[in-house]
Amino acid sequence: MTATTTEDEKIVFFFDIDNCLYPRSYKIHDIMAKLIDDYFMEKLDLDFEEARILHQQYYKDYGLAIEGLVRHHEIDPIEYNSKVDDALPIADILKPDPELHRFLRSIDRSKVKLWLFTNAYKTHASRVIKALDIEDQFDGVTFCDYSEPILICKPKPEMFERAMRDADVTSKDKCYFVDDSFVNIKGAMQFGWKVTIQYLDPLDATPPNLAGHYEIRKFDEIKKIVPDIFLN
Repeated sequence: MTATTTEDEKIVFFFDIDNCLYPRSYKIHDIMAKLIDDYFMEKLDLDFEEARILHQQYYKDYGLAIEGLVRHHEIDPIEYNSKVDDALPIADILKPDPELHRFLRSIDRSKVKLWLFTNAYKTHASRVIKALDIEDQFDGVTFCDYSEPILICKPKPEMFERAMRDADVTSKDKCYFVDDSFVNIKGAMQFGWKVTIQYLDPLDATPPNLAGHYEIRKFDEIKKIVPDIFLN
């Protein structure tokens, strides 16, 4: 008889949400970018070009546009979330994905804990996984907590530490991670997570250098990378 892996020995497989669990071709990111630009224009009294440039600068500097707004303009991140992420027409765009559901169900849950890991706020994470009908496939979620005075997000080491605490895993060798972001995957590999996989959209150009350990364009390719975590 094969011994069942105990809870504290389980691998934790962290999954990013946006442009990862659903394709970039749905253009949710584009809609969000416009909502962010509109918010910059409204709150900071900027024209479109000024808003776009500052939005991109904050994203580059901090990993999230909202962090720049909080740091430099005392913007309420919960209000920002209501005007940006929560304003996205998620239910009109995303539908259940049978292929994604089959993939997640093929993971051996006696060996693996599945965990969502996003830079969005918890309300956005909840809306997306509900629309994709995969709420029952994950054990929990680590999100950027907009209620905190200092925002912590990927790829900061503190965010990877938070994810490990949330998922109740102490060994970096038990941490596997897939994300579409080059900098987030690079950050996870530098932090010491064992398996880091950049998800590339089918239309994405191949980066000149690997961000982490592997690149994929379909989730099923993970079965070749770590075959031992899947059901036979």
